[in-house]
Amino acid sequence: MSKPLEFIEKPTAEMLATSESFMTTLQRRRTVRDFSDRAVDPQVIENAVRAAVSAPSGANKQPWHFVIVQDPKVKRDIRRAAEIEEHEFYHGRAPQAWLDDLKVFETDEHKPFLETAPYLIAIFLQRNSVDEQGNKHKNYYMPESVGIATGMLISALHFSGLATLTHTPSPMKFLNQILERPDNEKPYMLIVAGYPTDDATVPDISRKPFDEVCSRF
Repeated sequence: MSKPLEFIEKPTAEMLATSESFMTTLQRRRTVRDFSDRAVDPQVIENAVRAAVSAPSGANKQPWHFVIVQDPKVKRDIRRAAEIEEHEFYHGRAPQAWLDDLKVFETDEHKPFLETAPYLIAIFLQRNSVDEQGNKHKNYYMPESVGIATGMLISALHFSGLATLTHTPSPMKFLNQILERPDNEKPYMLIVAGYPTDDATVPDISRKPFDEVCSRF
């Protein structure tokens, strides 16, 4: 069963202008660690998640679950649990080469932004789907599908005017417990969203040349 495609074709000049605007807007996006506690309209966050869950997925299984976290106590619990894992990472688990690569970002086990920012969005990857009778059904291309949805979420938040941070403490199983998610879901990423502080800074880094990351045939 199918239905007509809703597709709006644009004139070439408009396509070029739109693509350039999209490109330059995303090129201004930076990962932020200095977050303000300024309130954000919750509808902005929900709209971004609604955009993310429109992503394509293997066999349309939509193998994801998003948890929007605003409650201060829950954010505090997440910060405490994440900092325990991060302490293990920075003081024994991570190889020295990894730590050396992180020096430019001046990061450590302390993650105050998990508590300061108005919103956290936890993304879970569903290894399989479970129906109302408790029967398991196979999902396909889960990492690829959830990765696409996550990229769309970050873009939607950026276009809405918010700063973001991708946070991946390892392991992240504590998120299942704190956010009451089932065992068939694997924590994939934690997105921090909000306004940057007025004095926020970012590392002075550069991107690889385009011809190094893209080929043409």
